Amino acid sequence: MVGLIGKKLGMSQIFEEKGNVIPVTVVKAGPCYITQIKTKETDGYTSIQIGYEEVKENKLNKPKLGHLKKNNLLPLKILKEFKLKEDEVKQFSIGQKIDVSIFKEGEYIDVTGTSIGKGFQGVVKRHGFHGGPATHGSMSHRAPGSIGSTTFQRVIKGRRMAGHMGNERVTIQNLKIVKIIPEKNLILVKGSVPGFKNNYIFIKKAIKKKEIK
Repeated sequence: MVGLIGKKLGMSQIFEEKGNVIPVTVVKAGPCYITQIKTKETDGYTSIQIGYEEVKENKLNKPKLGHLKKNNLLPLKILKEFKLKEDEVKQFSIGQKIDVSIFKEGEYIDVTGTSIGKGFQGVVKRHGFHGGPATHGSMSHRAPGSIGSTTFQRVIKGRRMAGHMGNERVTIQNLKIVKIIPEKNLILVKGSVPGFKNNYIFIKKAIKKKEIK
């Protein structure tokens, strides 16, 4: 299924007809342009590549600029592939514009982005450990405790310990589209999406949830 590339603009809230407040994230989605169509004959699989956000040519490296110029396309900053079925690829063409019209209000989407980096954090914040006693002479308040055993003679792989937190690729599923403003290319999504303000995000229709309510 085809999706969109966009930017997270910030948080807001809107009111329902009954007066209920809905917290939403304002997302500027597209317009995007198809920059490449891949088929099984040429690439071994079927997908389309889309580009987002026009920039000056000197902002792109030569391979990316040459790839876009080959098809007489605008210099686009962000490129992203979406895998499609063979029959779905046939309805698209290079240079075709894709915008928020591919989504509907009430539809569910999956949003992928880079989470906010939080630096080096301990196990309480990073993994939700409860920590040790706060009184009675305890000397271990936020420490992880035992991290190994005599059996392995080493710390096993995957042990939850202190370390770098955030700045990872994250996908939040089943976010509901509350409102679409097509003239401004805006989508109002219920809840939060990954990353900071002006963070690039990838939007596609939800895999696990299809119904519109």
